[in-house]
Amino acid sequence: MSDVFAPLRARLRMISPASHVGQVAALGRDHVMVTGLDHVAALGDQVRLGDRLMGEVLRIDPAGCTVMPEGSAEGLRLGLPATHLGRVTIAPHAGWLGRVIDPNGQPMDGRPLFPGPLSYRLDGPPPMPADRRGLGGRLTTGLAVFDTLLPIVRGQRIGLFAGSGVGKSRLIATLANAMAADVVVIGLIGERGREVRDFVEDTLGPTGLARSVVIAASSDRPALTRSRAALTMMAVAEYFRDQGQHVLLLADSITRFAEAQRDVAAAAGEAFGPSGFPASMAQRVMALAERAGPGAKGQGDITAVFSVLVAGSDMDGPVADVMRGVLDGHVVLTREIAERGRFPAVDLLRSVSRALPAAADADENRIITRARQLLGAYDRAELMVQSGLYVPGSDPVVDAAVSVWPGLDAFIAAPGGTAVQDSFAKLRAVLETATPRASSRAVGTR
Repeated sequence: MSDVFAPLRARLRMISPASHVGQVAALGRDHVMVTGLDHVAALGDQVRLGDRLMGEVLRIDPAGCTVMPEGSAEGLRLGLPATHLGRVTIAPHAGWLGRVIDPNGQPMDGRPLFPGPLSYRLDGPPPMPADRRGLGGRLTTGLAVFDTLLPIVRGQRIGLFAGSGVGKSRLIATLANAMAADVVVIGLIGERGREVRDFVEDTLGPTGLARSVVIAASSDRPALTRSRAALTMMAVAEYFRDQGQHVLLLADSITRFAEAQRDVAAAAGEAFGPSGFPASMAQRVMALAERAGPGAKGQGDITAVFSVLVAGSDMDGPVADVMRGVLDGHVVLTREIAERGRFPAVDLLRSVSRALPAAADADENRIITRARQLLGAYDRAELMVQSGLYVPGSDPVVDAAVSVWPGLDAFIAAPGGTAVQDSFAKLRAVLETATPRASSRAVGTR
């Protein structure tokens, strides 16, 4: 019986018998000044403005508290009550699987949703570095390229760098459906409202949704809500990790999280740097990423895929630059590859998994090295080959690259096998189609 009533008791515990009340003293388009709470409220606390509009405390000084509303401030007036609600928390539980929720833990699919018995801070700390385990074993992903050339291991954090319209959401859905994990937590941060439903119903589908929790904040939501979506996503993943489960975390996208945080920082009066972002952006993004990864003893792991929008494939943008430095690998999707119809549009030569070489044995590493060598040789000679200027026999490595390139390109788009070894067997067979002079020296055999 205790399990039946646990969600109801959790809901009752969240009801505060008394609250401090201040009042609205000044109004702006993106922030509100509240008096009477400066000795009660803390940074990040939630405040209810009037009887409906929520807000978050961004700044406290002797004149009062600066509160950013989670919505339009139109309709607010001076003297309205401002009720202090305390720290923003989330209380996930296993009943959230298969559900779509907003960043405040409210259902978005029209069905009731009860909180769990434990509350999690949205800005919780990562496990202590000295207590964390190392990266785990290789994971099957459903895609041959990630089973072999760009392996993903348990507890790894990788970045998915892509422009708009190159198949990023489709790739995320493929991983959500096929990648080995106990639970999948998906954050849709700043997506278009129509695309949220399309992603859940069509791209993700019933099978993927059954083992997933989707946290969504569409592009029309206020900056505070969009920023909170990433924090809620991570807190939900941490709950399942603390239950000893392996969590696959898929975030789309960290760029929109950083942009939302930029708007919040502007409302708080923070200074901006030459990159167009405040100095706190890097710290907030890195702190979010650090919460993913291997857990401590007795915990599970959070394997994370963070998508990063790169305008014009600019890998040196401020958000992309920060993410590359904190992650365990990055995957680049390019428009040129997507336009010729290959999915996933992975640019292998610009992508790297820091799980290598430890994630593969000696023979597998030789195969990976050989595949990269041939792809690199073809990339350098492609213009000459296509223009008819290359003379076959001039360079044995280029000859091998030309002969094997169609097979390698098709392999990158191929589905993975039921085991990682199946994908390696396919890759080995592709490399054996290279010219005998080149292939006999490098392709490993078992």
